[in-house]
Amino acid sequence: MDLIDQGILDAGTGLFARIEASLRSMLSGWELYQFGLLIALFILAHLGARWMRGRLEGWVRRRSGWPKWRLRVAVVVSNRMRGLLFVLLAWFAYAVMEQVAGPSRSFLIGLWATIATAWVAVGFAAQFIRNRPLRKAVMWLAWIYIALYYLGFLDDAAVFLDSIAIDFVDFRLSALSVFQGVLVTAILLFAARAITRALVRRIQGNEDISPSMRVLAVKAVQFAFIALAIIIGLRAIGFDLTGLAVLSGAIGLGIGFGLQRVVSNLVSGVIILLDKSVKPGDVISLGNKFGWIDELGARYVSVVTRDGLEYLIPNEDLVTGQVVNWSHSDEFVRIELNFGTSYHDDPHKVRAIAIAAARKVPRVLSSRDVACHITGFGNSSIDYVLRFWIRDAREGLAGVRGPVFLALWDAFKEHGITIPFPQREVRVLNEALPVTTQMAETGMAAGDAMPAEDERAAGRAEPQKNRRAD
Repeated sequence: MDLIDQGILDAGTGLFARIEASLRSMLSGWELYQFGLLIALFILAHLGARWMRGRLEGWVRRRSGWPKWRLRVAVVVSNRMRGLLFVLLAWFAYAVMEQVAGPSRSFLIGLWATIATAWVAVGFAAQFIRNRPLRKAVMWLAWIYIALYYLGFLDDAAVFLDSIAIDFVDFRLSALSVFQGVLVTAILLFAARAITRALVRRIQGNEDISPSMRVLAVKAVQFAFIALAIIIGLRAIGFDLTGLAVLSGAIGLGIGFGLQRVVSNLVSGVIILLDKSVKPGDVISLGNKFGWIDELGARYVSVVTRDGLEYLIPNEDLVTGQVVNWSHSDEFVRIELNFGTSYHDDPHKVRAIAIAAARKVPRVLSSRDVACHITGFGNSSIDYVLRFWIRDAREGLAGVRGPVFLALWDAFKEHGITIPFPQREVRVLNEALPVTTQMAETGMAAGDAMPAEDERAAGRAEPQKNRRAD
């Protein structure tokens, strides 16, 4: 530990000695004049950027109808205006000083003009990274690396970081190797993500592959590229992967016992993708949930209902439970409607009218047969079942049952077909009992005047009311 501490101290002393010597050289002779000129150029660029930024924003606001990418470019240019002006002014000053005072007396201005140009280029290139914290981290790391490289401190900084290390039995882990590994892994992950997006677009656009196999191929490609990037990053820091095999086996065993449900859902997700029992776009019902599959995830399946609700159903429930897939092999779904008509109506005529009414509904398929059958003779009606086909179950079943019922109502009303309803008859056997009657529908008491229709109905029921039981 003492040797490591002494090495760190020596490396740090050497680095700071180089920095001190460089600063002393900048603050002497012509270097001091150049340094002062750079500060003046920076102040001038700052003031010019404040003046130009307001005019640029006003000019962009007057550009109606611009696409979004142009507006983003204008925003980036506005944010980097100070750097752009400083680069232009620094290179102009370097060209003038080189002609007037010679290259040796303009070297410092050219050096910082080069560094500023690289910094501005990094700022523009980093805009392709959409994650804001990651973009900031990448920019600062790149700026530090550029400054160390052009100022000549890169080797000393590398020695200093390499001196901060921990020695194992057959492995040495230093801050430099960790930094290199993280940098290489980040670059590889960024490249893997870009390549994966391109491959995903190609796979998802291929109609020859089934939707479930497209999802499986996308997840396999993503996992392969991410795993490859991590492995290469570990190798970049000199990590021995042979020792990782035993450790990963032990960790995997612990995860298998501690996260059984999570692992079960992951395995069930792979099974669902392989057996193609459900796929994106299928209309399913699981228990009291009815909707269509929007996404197949690694741990869950996203089911969207007609109400706009999104259920995240674990993959294990789809594998072990009973699932009704309305569009597994095809999109055709048969729907049944039950209704009844009076015994006074001709059942042959009722069946023909019901079939013709159902065919008029737009969502009912005309290419499939519409059938109407008698299912029984009820207490007050002849019972029927009407069967028809649709192919857009995703649009909802109530949205087609309602129009078919309305079509039946209109057709029955047009042809004089009646739909019976249960009726109850009350007979008073003992006339000596005081009876008070009240109309449930009209709220009329016994002494109130009755409409003519109610009087006729009461007259028809009177003979049965006076009939006595034996």
